[in-house]
Amino acid sequence: MNDRPAPPRRRTLTTADYVDGVRKGDRMVLARAITLVESRNPAHREQAAEVLSALTADAGKAQRVGITGVPGVGKSTFIDTLGSNLTAAGHRVAVLAVDPTSSRTGGSILGDKTRMARLAIDDRAFVRPSPSAGTLGGVTRRTRETMLLCEAAGYDIVLVETVGVGQSETAVADMVDFFLVLMIAGAGDELQGIKKGVLEVADMIAINKADGENERRARRAAGDYRSALNIMTPRTADWRPPVVVCSALANTGVEDLWSRIGDHREMMEASGALTRLRQRQNVRWMWDVIEDRLLDRFRSDDRVAAMLADLETAVESGNMPAGVAADRLIAGFLDD
Repeated sequence: MNDRPAPPRRRTLTTADYVDGVRKGDRMVLARAITLVESRNPAHREQAAEVLSALTADAGKAQRVGITGVPGVGKSTFIDTLGSNLTAAGHRVAVLAVDPTSSRTGGSILGDKTRMARLAIDDRAFVRPSPSAGTLGGVTRRTRETMLLCEAAGYDIVLVETVGVGQSETAVADMVDFFLVLMIAGAGDELQGIKKGVLEVADMIAINKADGENERRARRAAGDYRSALNIMTPRTADWRPPVVVCSALANTGVEDLWSRIGDHREMMEASGALTRLRQRQNVRWMWDVIEDRLLDRFRSDDRVAAMLADLETAVESGNMPAGVAADRLIAGFLDD
């Protein structure tokens, strides 16, 4: 017989509790607010909308920086070093680390807080691993809402780490002010495997692990990337993406890298480009939510569920074109 008392149930928070707690920078309330907006439970959606609506005016003032890179480039070490530098300088830093989703549990599997050891225990930092839940390129379906909540909680710098696979790079580039691509030298052909789409959305390329015997190779690789960028049209006419070298492990070149990000911010604010960028992103966000909501409604519809198994079998066996099956499902969903 187990005589241990049951753990106390957490108090249910009202919308006012969430809003007040986030505005005060209460990390526990912030974490619960993020869980609320990430929930697919229809019962949570209305309250999540109320919380986000109340906090929208408190958000939008932070620097939003997306960070991606090839596997093994050292993204987590880099973010740990950069974030620690920023908190030491007086900033409050939120890290939204988009994890691959476990196919068994649906949860995050990389354990970001263990990969960013210093930031995980830094009172001026907030690290939030979020399962990607199978969305495009691994970008969690609620990253934008999480960003809004962190900004409302007073975090003036938001770093969004992508898993570095699929199309996550372009998806994150569409929700941040600055997009940084980390690369490494000494992995064979320096340009092999880099996607043209990544270069097109990059605001800076940083060759990481430029320390010890690898420093010379890193500087040579930087020259290769500069040549590649010279034949491409930059994202904005006023900014040509620089290529820098750094070592997150030795904390060299990281301060200069952040200074350049600051230069980009000043240029965007002075020209009005930052305001226009945020406006375009907000409209794109609206359409993304529409697509997400419609897909949820579609998947949960009883008429679709009744047709789905037979149509999937027909498509798998080759007896029906996928487009025909899709049209029948949509017709069934829309049929009144």
